[in-house]
Amino acid sequence: MNLFPFRTLRRGGLALLLLVCSALAHGGDERAPNRRPVKAVADQRLDVATAAGHGTLALYASRPLAGDVVQADVERAVLVFHGRLRDADVYWRSAQKALGAVPAQQPHTLLVVPQFLAERDVAAYALPADTLRWSLEGWEGGEAAVGPAPISSFDAIDAVLAVLADRHRFPHLSEVVVAGHSGGGQVVQRYAVVGQGEARLAAVGVRLRYVVANPSSYLYFSAERPQADGRFAPADAGECANVDQWKYGWNDAPPYARQLSPQAYEDRYVKRDVVYLLGSLDTDPQHPALDKSCAAEAQGAYRLMRGHSYVAYLRQRHPDLKQPLHEVPGVGHDGDRMMGSACGLAALFDDARSAQACR
Repeated sequence: MNLFPFRTLRRGGLALLLLVCSALAHGGDERAPNRRPVKAVADQRLDVATAAGHGTLALYASRPLAGDVVQADVERAVLVFHGRLRDADVYWRSAQKALGAVPAQQPHTLLVVPQFLAERDVAAYALPADTLRWSLEGWEGGEAAVGPAPISSFDAIDAVLAVLADRHRFPHLSEVVVAGHSGGGQVVQRYAVVGQGEARLAAVGVRLRYVVANPSSYLYFSAERPQADGRFAPADAGECANVDQWKYGWNDAPPYARQLSPQAYEDRYVKRDVVYLLGSLDTDPQHPALDKSCAAEAQGAYRLMRGHSYVAYLRQRHPDLKQPLHEVPGVGHDGDRMMGSACGLAALFDDARSAQACR
């Protein structure tokens, strides 16, 4: 497959057609503006306490996360992160649908879909003042919340994983999967690099897998970026001054991501259980939700290209890399179909039949 085609945007009728399709598209396709308040707010809350303060995280969950109820039948927990529309309700339904495709897993699986709300969501629904909210896209890179305290979205993930690491509440939990699509794929990929929650789970014998699906961009560990001939070379900062800024590189990384050096983070990341899922049709360089900043464009023209280039970059630096990349055939930028695909079910639930079909 040629990953470097030259594309041009047709004007007029095609542009009008795209606008019409945007209004009708499935929520998981992320074509609606993310500047509108969300259509639904998750019905559960989890307290997130850090040295910077505390707030409550909105989330959906198939079991209550707050409280002290022992859930001895839970063996797997799957966290799914929404895209830039903050439409956790859409991803909640997709996660439930995916779990429904593997009946044997249903009695023993806990589903959790956190929601990174924005200020406009809190205002629109008159939510309590302690509700955590972030800038419209800052949560994708672990930035601090705008209220009620400067808590990183990564701290919020830590809080969920800390609950799951409680052996009193989850005595038989053996595996946690942290998965995200599109904007959610961005937060999961960065968290897989700098996240601190895995250590707590590992200490009680719980495995953690990260599933990164169709993100707009990735966190690079050096100045090299993909070239048209397939090589990697330092990006021209003169043409794009922000090419190595966080969340694309390490300049001005948020405080949460400064606990270790970039090299130490890289050494740890390549040993983590990370699965990359890319829709074979996620090839639109003008997709409305695609990051078109120069820093993102330096990673490739569209998501499929960017994903392949990033894994090639890692394999060049780490020839023994064991992080698989799977293309999901016939699927574009669609979170529902990515999760429900054979590769999606295999990554989320270790479903043996799906794993066979994904090969």
